[in-house]
Amino acid sequence: MNKILLSAAIIASLGIAAIAPQTARAADGTITFTGKVVANTCVFSVNGGSSSNTVALPVVFTSSLATAGATTGTTNFTIGVTNCDTNLASVQALFSGGNIDATTGNLTNTGSATNVEVQLLNGTTPMALNAGTASGQNSPVGTLSSGATTLNYAARYIAVGGAATSGLVNTSVAYTMTYQ
Repeated sequence: MNKILLSAAIIASLGIAAIAPQTARAADGTITFTGKVVANTCVFSVNGGSSSNTVALPVVFTSSLATAGATTGTTNFTIGVTNCDTNLASVQALFSGGNIDATTGNLTNTGSATNVEVQLLNGTTPMALNAGTASGQNSPVGTLSSGATTLNYAARYIAVGGAATSGLVNTSVAYTMTYQ
């Protein structure tokens, strides 16, 4: 008998819970996720050569880099982008590596000349390679047309910390493409 009363009590309490008022719930918004999955087919070339190439700056005189901030030897170069997946709309280069001066955003010289760095430009505007993002670096955005575009840059010498001394200038930077 006790078992029957216990069973009846459990059933009754479940019935009361079922008819108890429920908390009203309404959606406050919707989050939609979108993205793209594309084939990594883009091919890159620096000045029409391979994806890793050398840009030769001209020989310049120390007198043209006699004061901090002086620039000379502007040399244009390109990064060509071809054969990209047609689902991509644009491409932008992000520059990185151990030769980026954290203070100036220029490329440090590993050669024998002192007080000189290499500055990259987007058109005539210096690029801040220490900014950490492609947009912060002021890297040009290339709109892909039929999966291709050309990104235009320039590089030049810049005197830092005083007059540049004679010697060799050598530096490098890595680039990684970001896509939209």
